[in-house]
Amino acid sequence: MFATTLITLVPEAFPGPLGVSILERAREKGVWSLETVDLRTFGVGRHRNVDDTPAGGGAGMVIRPDVAASAIDSIPRGGRPLVYLSPRGKPFNQQKARDWAAGPGLIFFCGRFEGLDERVIEGRQMEEVSLGDFVLAGGEVAAMALIEAVVRLLPGVAGNEASLMEESFEHGLLEQAQYTMPREWEGRPTPEVLLSGDHKRIEEWRKNSAKALTKQRRPDLYAAYSKTPVFQPPENGDEHD
Repeated sequence: MFATTLITLVPEAFPGPLGVSILERAREKGVWSLETVDLRTFGVGRHRNVDDTPAGGGAGMVIRPDVAASAIDSIPRGGRPLVYLSPRGKPFNQQKARDWAAGPGLIFFCGRFEGLDERVIEGRQMEEVSLGDFVLAGGEVAAMALIEAVVRLLPGVAGNEASLMEESFEHGLLEQAQYTMPREWEGRPTPEVLLSGDHKRIEEWRKNSAKALTKQRRPDLYAAYSKTPVFQPPENGDEHD
């Protein structure tokens, strides 16, 4: 079983969206588990304080290292990465999701306030990971997003596991444009090639659509893709229209 544990000041936020649809069904089947640890339980003093003022002065509060360490040390690691969600961390991506999905599980420390004392990050060898270049009120929403990205890759979670191989980022490109019924909507037709029944032409169209969309919307990804041995430029311009 893929075991996830979250250290948080708001355990009532979970499971949230992790408790619906395919993720909840997989959890009920025992594919993965979700546990929360209330950081407040490890607070100090009469009021269970978990934070204090920043050394050197400044605005806000910082989570104490002794409180954080007590919560962390109460959890069996079992070879699981200990992840601290922080905007200064390494950006999360699909490759990281695949790497984590191949492991035994994850432990997340969901920060609050101005952050976490640097000494416990170093002392407990926490891996700092960022969801993007923006700031949230806490790490809980980011943790949910990362857990969903990882858990959906586990065997037995997705209804059609073959579809996982056709998604954005799986081959260094964004996913191709998608169409369904009706064949024409508000004067916009579905590309004829997708209705042709010619699987070879359809596959080529999808590849070109993915390349064109990536080149247009994510030039950074396209630049990396262009350096791979499998690189081929999109044919006939922007074929996702």
